[in-house]
Amino acid sequence: MGHLGKGNVRPGRAVGCGAAWLLAGGLMLGAAAWAGEANRSVAATGGMDDPKGAGAVSSGVALPPIPPLTGSRARPVASWGKPLPYPIVIADRRNNRLIEITPDKRIVWEFPSPNLTVYSGNEDVNFSEDGRTLAISEEDNYDIHLVDYEKRALIWTYGTPEQKGRKPGFLNYPDDAHLLRDGKVMTADIRNCRILFVDRQTLNIAAQWGKPGKCRHDPPRHLAWPNGATPLENGDILVTEIQGSWISRITRQGKVVWSRRAPGVRYPSDAFPTRDGQVIVADFARPGKVVIFDPATGKVSWEYFVAEGDKSLDHPSLARELPDTGDIIVADDLRHRVVVIDRKTREFIWQYGVTDQHDHKPGYLFYPDGFDIDVFRDWKAAKR
Repeated sequence: MGHLGKGNVRPGRAVGCGAAWLLAGGLMLGAAAWAGEANRSVAATGGMDDPKGAGAVSSGVALPPIPPLTGSRARPVASWGKPLPYPIVIADRRNNRLIEITPDKRIVWEFPSPNLTVYSGNEDVNFSEDGRTLAISEEDNYDIHLVDYEKRALIWTYGTPEQKGRKPGFLNYPDDAHLLRDGKVMTADIRNCRILFVDRQTLNIAAQWGKPGKCRHDPPRHLAWPNGATPLENGDILVTEIQGSWISRITRQGKVVWSRRAPGVRYPSDAFPTRDGQVIVADFARPGKVVIFDPATGKVSWEYFVAEGDKSLDHPSLARELPDTGDIIVADDLRHRVVVIDRKTREFIWQYGVTDQHDHKPGYLFYPDGFDIDVFRDWKAAKR
């Protein structure tokens, strides 16, 4: 991955002009367009470095009806408790799909690629605040998307698929995408060294932090390869920069609240807040680690690191504190698994994916690069 993005593992538009034609021309497909094709199973052919990976694959599982939306981040649905309190939607990168897994490891929702040119290599996924929309980033396809959860439909794209650039309507290794409270879509455009706030309706860039070709730490004027931009509850943005391992909290008006190097982290990936105001960040390295630190002091309060063996992490790209339990969930990319680590014992207490093996069959993942937590729908009650 180096300084350039997770896809290498070594150091837009919704879309305007011609890309808007894609929407009208039928390449942006939803569940209905698949008409039974969504659950087909295609042999995995692509390798780890192939942007198209396994192709347009699915688990083949018959999906249950989607329960009503009754929860929110402030008031989540009933918890399942340990080891995993809520289902998770995983960005299964090299399987080119989103897949939702319950704590009892059932597949209850899936979105395979409707078109590999437009949609491939989904690497991060984040629910909108109302839980109705998923924001997706695709680093090595140079675009970001919005997916309607209920319809399982691709509804919006910014960037030009398979074409990198810095002009309006183009991106270069976008990492993270979020549909913000005010309707703007935010993404960290790594190789252009900027964070963009895109107007969803007009497709114009409403605001920009950083400048292409000016890759250095001087937020928000200049950014050093940002690979994370996370909205906080009050509207501030938590920005992760690869070079120098900088994590910064910045208001939407561009004021830096604080800026701190992530202690002991070689390659910071996608910092998130914890409930007590600290920061959790994954170290995208081999062996990888997870660090929680206090931004006021820079001191580490919790760390997970195992040098070798089954419990060692290989390029983990995302770590988050779980609601309800406070345990830690990690996307362990190159070991093809998502794991939950007990906060006190540092033991794995839940895992989806088979360690060091990739596939698209039930129980398997292929380079899971991101996830979000579904606190919006009561899949536990729907099971009964």
